[in-house]
Amino acid sequence: MTVEQVAEVEQVEQVRRFNRTVAERVGVLHDRYLGGSRPYGQARLLWEIGDAETHDIRSVRDRLGLDSGYVSRLLRALERDGLVAVETHPRDRRVRTVRLTEAGREERVLLDDRSDALAASLLDPLDARQRDRLTSAMAEVERLLTASVVSLEVLDPDHPDAVDCLRSYAAELHELFDGGFDPANSRLPDPGELRAPRGLFLVARLHGEPVGCAGLKLPAGAPAEIKRLWVRPSARGLGLARRLLAELEARAVRHGRELVRLDTNKALEAATRLYRDNGYTEVPAFNDESYAHHWFEKRLIP
Repeated sequence: MTVEQVAEVEQVEQVRRFNRTVAERVGVLHDRYLGGSRPYGQARLLWEIGDAETHDIRSVRDRLGLDSGYVSRLLRALERDGLVAVETHPRDRRVRTVRLTEAGREERVLLDDRSDALAASLLDPLDARQRDRLTSAMAEVERLLTASVVSLEVLDPDHPDAVDCLRSYAAELHELFDGGFDPANSRLPDPGELRAPRGLFLVARLHGEPVGCAGLKLPAGAPAEIKRLWVRPSARGLGLARRLLAELEARAVRHGRELVRLDTNKALEAATRLYRDNGYTEVPAFNDESYAHHWFEKRLIP
């Protein structure tokens, strides 16, 4: 095996050891999680439903990354025990909602108390320095695991998730730019330029919610061009902008492009650093975008 293959095997084994240790230490192997009356899956779903008045079951399922059949079985068990109420949405009979009953809220409080006690039991044997190391490492692991569950999908620019991202992006630019941002004064790509074969539009989702986007124009006889790369503030720090950028570059290469371009505004300092750090070189203006102060290009290696 190559050095890279050996490293990958060792990394996979480390992840498996970590998973086994966590599963054993937090008690998910037991039929009665935290000494309660139900297994981990039911307890986790009960906690996720939380104190909100109602939840769309599909959104709960997406947040937990579970298939519909398994969630239905968990809900039936909780409903049988009188802990949740599953109902039809009053304005859309195709949508099912779930809420905690009074008994469910009481059990959730008990779960919280026992979860706090479990967390304390992990920390109690450690000294102050070890506690800091453990909680810092946990925060880093949480961040990286969250990054690993973000999905990227090519969507039509008119898809609701794509529209949501573009509207949020424009609203943020309006706050950041001197004098605001008016899409009518920008060289916004026509939606057709971000559809095959003239281009594409990527949307990033986290737990089923759109958290970022990026477009790629593939004009005939010209370099590829990156447009509207944006990450929702709540998802920043996960390396998602870098991932979107790399994915667009890879797709440009697959479409036979050797050069990619983009422009950006001086107020977008983090974006400018991202481009410079990833090998983009500043070049003279190649368009008349009124909101651009910097123009970049990068030679791609097939």
